[in-house]
Amino acid sequence: MRFRVAEQHKLSNAHSSFRVVQQSGREVEWANRFLDQHRVRGVADSTLRSYAHDLLHFLRWWAAAHKTAAITKEALTESTFLDYIRWQVDQYPAPAAASINRRVGTVERALRLEFPDAPRLFAPGFQNWYWRQSRLGYGRLRPALTQLRVKTPKRLIVPLSIDEVHRFWHSFRTSRDLAIVGLMVLHGLRSCEVLALNREDLQLPELQIRVPGKGKKIRVLPLDHDSVKLLDHYLCLERPPQCGLPLFVSLKGPSRGHRMTAAGLRSLFRHHRQTSGVRKANAHRFRHTFASDMLRAGISLPALMHLMGHAQIQTTMVYLHLTPQDVWEQYARAVAQLTRPTPPKQS
Repeated sequence: MRFRVAEQHKLSNAHSSFRVVQQSGREVEWANRFLDQHRVRGVADSTLRSYAHDLLHFLRWWAAAHKTAAITKEALTESTFLDYIRWQVDQYPAPAAASINRRVGTVERALRLEFPDAPRLFAPGFQNWYWRQSRLGYGRLRPALTQLRVKTPKRLIVPLSIDEVHRFWHSFRTSRDLAIVGLMVLHGLRSCEVLALNREDLQLPELQIRVPGKGKKIRVLPLDHDSVKLLDHYLCLERPPQCGLPLFVSLKGPSRGHRMTAAGLRSLFRHHRQTSGVRKANAHRFRHTFASDMLRAGISLPALMHLMGHAQIQTTMVYLHLTPQDVWEQYARAVAQLTRPTPPKQS
């Protein structure tokens, strides 16, 4: 049995445009009910697409392992997810631990929604109630449920060096492209935030910009003088007339004047990675570089949290890492202020 994810644009707002269907076009009802529920909650389309592909991945494994596409309450056992994880780990190359955990979490929620009275879906020893403290150690203890997950390696943020940023920056020729990179490396914007910007979001006289972030949250950020110059030059000399709302648009070809797409931005970065020789240059790496540079400059965590558009300060704290050079410099400054014992005077 074959499955696929189909995108349908003529559905009502209460239905997800991404549908998990069989090869014949028949919908997988339990999977699409889960997607519709999250559509009503206002989840972003990119998240719905990710959920749909996670469910698709599980369905393909289930059909191959059980020789049937039907999932029943009786067929779900304590070893279902454990077998699913083992199968993924045995793949070559094996998917990242975060990808495995995301897939398992998505499928678990979907199946619990469909079969609320189903037997335990985790292997014995992996599902136990315990009490945990709230984030950052404040507040009262609250119950939590352990989950069957793969251990994820500690996340290591590797920013670009000054030379890498310099080489990549100087490979661009248009003010539009320079403004896009500037908003990422000088202001920490996500690629999706840059693409979603409208002309009215720019407030150049006030040196600020209104950014539509994740969860439809709007934040107002200050603009650097260099960014203002690039944006002004792009608006005055490069942006085609009568483009409507979008800020960054295609400058040539049949799509000239239309909003720049994610695929177009990826193609732009791919080309300049090759021409500049900076293989690690991508939109999110520039965001990492911005956060690391801000912390080294002494910005406070709450201020950086606002600039980055994080909902939790724990996400911002990921960037609190120290290189050997940072440790040496801080040690040298501290040692210089120590009170040193004076040697005894020679009589």
